[in-house]
Amino acid sequence: MGKLEGIFTPLLVPLDETSQINEAELRRFVSWLIEKGVHGLYPNGSTGEFTRFTPAERRRIVHIVAEETAGRVPILAGAAEANVKETLFACQAYADMGVRAVAIVAPYYYKLAPESVYAYFAEIARNSPIDLTLYNIPAFASPIDVTTIRRLADGFPRVIGIKDSSGDLAFMMRMIAGIRPNRPDFTFLTGWEAVLIPMLMIGCDGGTHASSNVVPEITRKMYDMYRAGDTAGAMQWQYRILELFDVMLNLPFEFPDGFRAAAALRGFHFGHTRLPQTSVQHSEHKVLSNVMQCILADFELVNPPASGCPVRTGDIGQDKLEQIVYKVVHEIKNRGLF
Repeated sequence: MGKLEGIFTPLLVPLDETSQINEAELRRFVSWLIEKGVHGLYPNGSTGEFTRFTPAERRRIVHIVAEETAGRVPILAGAAEANVKETLFACQAYADMGVRAVAIVAPYYYKLAPESVYAYFAEIARNSPIDLTLYNIPAFASPIDVTTIRRLADGFPRVIGIKDSSGDLAFMMRMIAGIRPNRPDFTFLTGWEAVLIPMLMIGCDGGTHASSNVVPEITRKMYDMYRAGDTAGAMQWQYRILELFDVMLNLPFEFPDGFRAAAALRGFHFGHTRLPQTSVQHSEHKVLSNVMQCILADFELVNPPASGCPVRTGDIGQDKLEQIVYKVVHEIKNRGLF
C-alpha cells in the first residue's frame, strides 16, 4: 500500500433534528469532498467530535464513510478510545471495514510521562491488525516527544506516520530529521492548516485540515500549487485561508462549531452540535456566519449575504460589528426608512 500523502479531511458529521447521525447527508458530503479533490478522509477525528459519539456510533460513522467512499480515496480512521483494550477493538473493527490505517491519539485525561506514552503505543502496535499513525495533539492529550516517535518508528513497522496538530514548525523539522533517514516511508501530516505551505516546505507530506470540510478545492489547490513549484501562489492562498481559519476557530465558536457553520454555507445540513448552547451563542454564530459567507464569496464559492459585505479589517471583533451595522442599514433601506 502506498504512502499517505496530500490533503485528508477530518470529517464533520451531519446530525438530524433529533441529534442523530444524518446518514444520507453524511454520504452526500463524503462524495462531494472526494469530487472536490481531497486525497483522503479522516472520520472520528477531533473535528468529527469523536468524544460526543458512542463507540457504536463511531463504528457506524466509519462504516458509512467506507461504504460511500468505495475505495476512491484512502481512509484514515480515528481510533482514539480511552484505553488499550477498546482501542484494539476499534482497530479490528476498522480493519474489517477495509480502511487504510487508523489514527491513535496519546492517552488523554491523565497526563503521562514519555515512557508511559511509549508503552501505550507499543502495546497497540504489537497487537494491531492494521497500520496506525500517531496523533500528537498536546492541547488535549499527553504530548508525544521526538524520542518516543523515533523509538516507535524504528521498532514497529505498523507505525507508518504521525499527524501533528501542534503547528510547531521546529518540532516538525526535528521529527523529520530524526525519523526519515531510517524510515523514508514514514508519513508526516500537519493538523494545523494555518501553516500548511510552510510545513510542506520543510518536508511534510500533507495535512489533515478542518478547513477542507469547507473549502476542499482550495486546500487541494494549495497543495498542488506547491508541488508544482508555485510556492508564491500557494502562499498567497495560505494568507487568504488564514483569515477564514481564524474566524472559524475563534470565540464565540466552540471548536468545531465554526467549521460546521462554514461548511453549512456550502449547501449541507449539519444540524446543531450535541454540545448545548445558549441563545446568546446562537445569535453570535449568526453574525459570524455572515462574516464567513463574505470570505467564501471572495473565494467565489458562494453568494454574499443579502445585506452585503463591508470591507474587512482582519480584526474579528471589528468585522463582526461592521457586519451587524451593514445588516441593520440594509434592513432600514428595505423598509424605506433611509
